[in-house]
Amino acid sequence: MTEARFTLTIPALSHDAAQALAAALEENIFIDPLAVTINETDEAKALWELALYFGSEADAEAARAIGALAEGRVAPMPQQDWVRQSLEGLAPVSAGRFFLHGAHDRPRRRAGGVSLEIDAGTAFGTGHHGTTEGCLLALDGILKRRAPARILDVGCGTGVLAIAAAKATRRAALAGDIDPEAVRVTRANATLNGVKTEVTSITAAGLNHPLIAAGGPYDLIFANILARPLVALATGLARALAPGGDLILSGLTAEQMRWIEATYRSRGLAMACRIRRGNWATLVFTRPKRKKRPGGRTPGRFLAAGPRGAGWEFDC
Repeated sequence: MTEARFTLTIPALSHDAAQALAAALEENIFIDPLAVTINETDEAKALWELALYFGSEADAEAARAIGALAEGRVAPMPQQDWVRQSLEGLAPVSAGRFFLHGAHDRPRRRAGGVSLEIDAGTAFGTGHHGTTEGCLLALDGILKRRAPARILDVGCGTGVLAIAAAKATRRAALAGDIDPEAVRVTRANATLNGVKTEVTSITAAGLNHPLIAAGGPYDLIFANILARPLVALATGLARALAPGGDLILSGLTAEQMRWIEATYRSRGLAMACRIRRGNWATLVFTRPKRKKRPGGRTPGRFLAAGPRGAGWEFDC
């Protein structure tokens, strides 16, 4: 894997602006950073910076030009500890019963709830991203009413969602990713978090794997990817969901919510919950146990508990 040698940093942003810009850059097919982080730089002034990591100065400069990021700064970085440096600014995340932290914050683990230790490294998904945090809040709400027996995580990254579900329920979870490195990292994180036997990690493009086909239908499916892949996978994900099961979708911006809602409602799924923070959105759908008009909503069956005073919006 290419090592990060240069950063493109966009300073002095609000939290929402940093997240919105990160989402816009992720959708730009001409910009392909090795990693992206959002870091708080001034707590008193509520200022954040967006940092993109590249293997060469030319790639970083090209991204600045393509993204019209004239205010961005391109600079070389130390080779030996770029991941650790990016993690040191990440505070632990509390999402309902889940407390997610890196190795540097291990002493801050709380006594109750479910603690998860996930570091960045060579796969995406520390849990500090708003979409992953939204998925954890959605999972917390689902677990208040039932414990899903069959769990699937599509595009697992570091495996944080599959590991969280397996650790909270002690049920088996299948985690797939198109990137073999993500599969390796998920296995390592599952071992670190004590769910090595519960989490099975496989290299799979979307739903295309014999183990995924054999393990369905699923009571709970995560797909924290991007809007276009979610549309492409809509029919397959809807078919893989068991009656009464929950489908948690994220990797979305607020502007993409209607598009994704319409796509999945047309597959016969019902909207159960919307969770938003700033420009990031998480959607929860369910497959009704009884036949009903496609696109209906199941009011009141889902309640997400989260930090409602910290910028989160719930429509459940």
